[in-house]
Amino acid sequence: MRAEIIASGSELLLGEVVDTNSTFIAHKLREIGLNLYFKTVVGDNELRMAAALHIALDRADVIITTGGLGPTVDDVTRPAVARAVGRELVFRPNLMDQIAARFRAYGSPMGENNRRQAYVPAGAMPIENPVGTAPSFIVEHAGKLIISLPGVPREMEYLLVHNVLPYLQNKLDLHEVMVVRTLHTVGLGESRVDALIGTLETASNPTVGLSAKAGQVDIRITAKATTSSEAAVLIAAMEQQVREKLQDQVYGVDDETLEAVVMHMLSERHLTLASAEFGTDGKVAGRLSSVRDNPMFAGGQVLAHPETVDLDAVVQVAQAASRSYGSDLGLAAMLHPAPDGSGLKYYSALVDGDRRKTIERGFGGHAGLAAQWASTSALGLVWRYLRSET
Repeated sequence: MRAEIIASGSELLLGEVVDTNSTFIAHKLREIGLNLYFKTVVGDNELRMAAALHIALDRADVIITTGGLGPTVDDVTRPAVARAVGRELVFRPNLMDQIAARFRAYGSPMGENNRRQAYVPAGAMPIENPVGTAPSFIVEHAGKLIISLPGVPREMEYLLVHNVLPYLQNKLDLHEVMVVRTLHTVGLGESRVDALIGTLETASNPTVGLSAKAGQVDIRITAKATTSSEAAVLIAAMEQQVREKLQDQVYGVDDETLEAVVMHMLSERHLTLASAEFGTDGKVAGRLSSVRDNPMFAGGQVLAHPETVDLDAVVQVAQAASRSYGSDLGLAAMLHPAPDGSGLKYYSALVDGDRRKTIERGFGGHAGLAAQWASTSALGLVWRYLRSET
């Protein structure tokens, strides 16, 4: 079975609102084992919404719309669904009674335009909305399902969890779940990770996919099975293969962050760390200090423009940071224009007494990602050093 989400609202296309509804729906569909293949965003236009529904009916079995069920003229989901399935909109007195009851509960007068919300496509199955004034509905058409939910996140989430998911599980006889595990790597580019595990990316269950971020690459393993425990067994076997091919380049999984992993390793080794940085928007210190209840970060400095930027100078900065805060380790990270004008140059140094680890490389990506990339590289340097000291 294939599902598609259609999010309605011109504010989404204008960039004024982030579409969090589709993300929530996608996670919930995953939990019941329903494959989501497409996501569409449409503005407040009945004809374009109907056209998107026509396309979705050709390629998906379940279409979930969110938004466009309010009382205003630009709330076009109801007439668009009716147009897409060739039905009339019909007035449902019971829905009107529910809407009126909600307004009485709010102690607010109901406007005449709220009558629009009591219209649904002929033959539709209404879904009462106990947490808002926008009734939802389900249309069964030519063996396909169109489920229209409100755009208000609180209302959409409630109706999806309490009404729609149980309906889909029963209607479609869904007895599988999808479980996702994400492995985080640092220090390897996307192409390098792909070269190492590319043969695993062709697997069908579990599937393996890559997601490149600033300074790190995530490996997503998704398994489908009858139970979560069965899916976990499939994932564990694939994760072992991934880790064997990556040779200990995975620093964490799922919600673990690089800074939290680093701080945990410092705590285990009873080591403190201080940092100094330039050109990184203070992200190194910011990420380290964001880890709560961990005193191993002694402090961080954001420096003025240095007179000299080379590896020797960066090592000296790391040593000075360690001395200044009395820490065991000193970390320095600097972004600076490359001498040849080719972009940015990145320097990082980690000192531990007489020992030092350094990085010098160019940065050719988008300038807006440079600070995040640099901070990840610096923390990755600490992680690799602490891992080697185990």
